[in-house]
Amino acid sequence: MRVPASTYRLQIRRSFTLFDAAEKVPYLKDLGADWVYLSPILTAEQGSDHGYDVTDPSAVDPDRGGPEGLLALSKAAREHGMGVLVDIVPNHVGVATPVQNPWWWSLLKEGQDSPYAEAFDVDWDLAGGKIRLPMLGSDEDLDKLEIKDGELRYYDHRFPLASGSYSDGDSPQEVHSRQHYELMDWRRADAELNYRRFFAVTTLAGIRVETPRVFEEAHAEVGRWFKEGLVDGLRVDHPDGLADPAGYLRWLKDLTGGAYVLVEKILEPGETLPQDFATEGTTGYDALADVDRVFVDPAGQQELDELDAKLRGADTPADYAEMIRGTKRMIADGILRSEVLRLARLVPESYGLPVDQAADAIAEIIAAFPVYRTYLPTGAGILKEACESAAAHRPDLEVAVGTLLPLLLDPANAISVRFQQTSGMVMAKGVEDTAFYRYTRLGTLTEVGAEPTEFSVSPDEFHQRMARRQQELPLSMTTMSTHDTKRSEDARARISVIAELPQEWADTLATLRGLAPIPDGPYENLLWQAVVGAWPASRERLQGYAEKAAREAGNSTTWTSPDEDFESSVKAAVDAAFDDGRVTKVVEDFVAKVDSFAASNSVSAKLVQLTMPGVPDVYQGSEFWERSLTDPDNRRPVDFAVRQRELAQLDAGTLPAAGTETSKLLVTSRALRLRRDRPELFQGYSPVTATGPAADHVLAFHRGGDGALGALALATRLPAGLAADGGWRDTAVELPVTLRDELTGNSYGPGSVSVADVLGTYPVALLVPVDGEKA
Repeated sequence: MRVPASTYRLQIRRSFTLFDAAEKVPYLKDLGADWVYLSPILTAEQGSDHGYDVTDPSAVDPDRGGPEGLLALSKAAREHGMGVLVDIVPNHVGVATPVQNPWWWSLLKEGQDSPYAEAFDVDWDLAGGKIRLPMLGSDEDLDKLEIKDGELRYYDHRFPLASGSYSDGDSPQEVHSRQHYELMDWRRADAELNYRRFFAVTTLAGIRVETPRVFEEAHAEVGRWFKEGLVDGLRVDHPDGLADPAGYLRWLKDLTGGAYVLVEKILEPGETLPQDFATEGTTGYDALADVDRVFVDPAGQQELDELDAKLRGADTPADYAEMIRGTKRMIADGILRSEVLRLARLVPESYGLPVDQAADAIAEIIAAFPVYRTYLPTGAGILKEACESAAAHRPDLEVAVGTLLPLLLDPANAISVRFQQTSGMVMAKGVEDTAFYRYTRLGTLTEVGAEPTEFSVSPDEFHQRMARRQQELPLSMTTMSTHDTKRSEDARARISVIAELPQEWADTLATLRGLAPIPDGPYENLLWQAVVGAWPASRERLQGYAEKAAREAGNSTTWTSPDEDFESSVKAAVDAAFDDGRVTKVVEDFVAKVDSFAASNSVSAKLVQLTMPGVPDVYQGSEFWERSLTDPDNRRPVDFAVRQRELAQLDAGTLPAAGTETSKLLVTSRALRLRRDRPELFQGYSPVTATGPAADHVLAFHRGGDGALGALALATRLPAGLAADGGWRDTAVELPVTLRDELTGNSYGPGSVSVADVLGTYPVALLVPVDGEKA
């Protein structure tokens, strides 16, 4: 199996095709990346910028460069000694425009007689053999249907007609009644939908890749990539939505000939990947959380908790456990009610549970779930504990929960399989997409894959986690930014400084609230942290984030019922950051105060991520400052030309000043090149301990293994506190031999070396043995 030393993620779309990616390969090679990592490239909904709405899995998307583009990219990668990793989407397909998806079109036209009926997860009994499509503005809109060119039309929406279902003189409504589908009010989807989807997205329909024929047809093109040597590895999107993730991964390993495979899997604290998963690891959210937290000051927790309580008008800060129980229950009773009801209908009548009572109990169990899902028999204990918690929280449901437990524990039972697919949906929508916008004491903490109640991690705990990573998941990906992160790495690095300056932040926030009030204190904290983290940013970007964050939180406005007055105050506050000189000055003054510390956090976190155990990924463009907010902001185009010019200047010997984004490019390129070109320097993991008055501000580790010398990474943590305490002073590290810094070219050691000397130019150092040195 070929394994990458590192990857570089590119977002492939119509405006940046596989041909464009091929042209960037020489730059990525120069940067030090080992593999090119592509977003989904199969044919997707026309105009889709992300590609997760695949409409035809049989071909590479023509809009993304088609098979010729993949060949060009692969050829360029091969010529430069690089591999190719591709993101695939096995859980669902895009159905927003039925005519674009041959499988879905066939299903709508032929119903249960369609050759693709087994591909989709439809409860045909619920709607009398029809599939419900929530497409209408209201049920009265059936009057707006038309028959045109042999199709049923609703405005611009096109639907097929079953054979023999139409003759001249029939009204559109009569024809509609004879179809294998039923158009209905979109609002009814929450409780009445009868097909599995991706989360609550009705335009993404789940497919049953656990069925051999469906797997084969959905992956025929993917298999071709490996047979023809075009691709070297895969990233699997959302395996938690599958009926049998372990079985799927085994099939995928066979299909690819044992290639490198990663899963997009969020691991909750203490959770590990199931041992029967045929995968090299995750896509790195777990690593991201560990790196973030070692750069957060634990001393700021009390004041930020007090600020949170004040903003909520309470005596205590938000109780996160109760918050997510509530938000998950809200999701289960709301936008995912149809999935819960489908589970309830699977309870045998002989068990004596009415559907509503079964649904109530199922929703309560899911609300108590501490992880995304079980993989029975793995996780049976978690399911039992969740049932105990649900019964304790709702004693009136104790009998119902006890009745359901044996059914849910039986991996062969349909309700058990579907329950495992559903719990992760509720977790994702209730936690990531709701609670993360409500729990606002420090934005760094509410990142995808993170546990927001874990405020910080000590260096000792970080080292223990890295040692485990080296032992258990050495080939798992590490990352700091993705297309899914709520805030990209350098926005979080700046926000983390707030934990070191909590009183300064409280004062700044109070001033901003006075100048541009929004009637939702916790939301104001979220918004202004985001503004500070992303600054300078365009008005359009910040307005887009502000609206999305407010509606996702769902406290003061929602997507389905926007509160115009509240949203007007949000819009006015963001406008004030640009139009009111007093507000602009407050934002810019705080940014100026923290910016050098934020830059230190940024390059320190980057060096740690690129040198720690695992396979590091660099998200497109993040070799410069990456201060994006949530999608689609984090999928903006990248100016590769300027990065290429700056890299050439670095290679010509120009050392950038500390605190500049070119200094991040220096750290990124030198670390990537070293990992690729000197893999023997990254074979183990051991902490390096500093001594002296500022030792707690040093995060250092050695990557040598089996007694051999390796790379030594040295990074600064809590830089604001370091500056306030008088700097490094007599802090020192012990170096066994003479080591050279890959960033500056300076050499140090052997013996006790001043940290102030090693970190005199940059907040980080990447030290390697000088040629000929022995341990």
